[in-house]
Amino acid sequence: MQMLWPVVLIVLSNTMYNICAKATPDAVSPFFSLSITYLISAAVSMLLYVLSRPEKGIAAQFAAMNWTGLVLGFVLVALEGGYIYAYRAGWNVSVLSIVANIALAVILVFVGVLGYKETLGMKQILGMAACVLGLFLINSK
Repeated sequence: MQMLWPVVLIVLSNTMYNICAKATPDAVSPFFSLSITYLISAAVSMLLYVLSRPEKGIAAQFAAMNWTGLVLGFVLVALEGGYIYAYRAGWNVSVLSIVANIALAVILVFVGVLGYKETLGMKQILGMAACVLGLFLINSK
């Protein structure tokens, strides 16, 4: 269960994420919408931080931070802006996520092997080939 619940949370959240990104009104700037999103996200994150009763206070948390919090902020704006613009360009909800996640999975295999010394076996190579073939099939008309 310890391995399953985070994946369920990711899948359910990602489902709602894509529905919200697709439903963002064209009349609203994606960056204004994301500003509202992040104000709410910051408030919810801080509330969850306080409710989790951390052993270390805010000052200690700041002292323990590294570059990832800053970079992740920029990356999330780019990621979410990309999804909103992709939906506005006409991507279907049923296809965009598949295409983006397959491409991501293939890239992360290389990141894992080159950056984290993970192993790449024949199963992974065949899986990536199947994913790339799937990308061509799903995008062909």
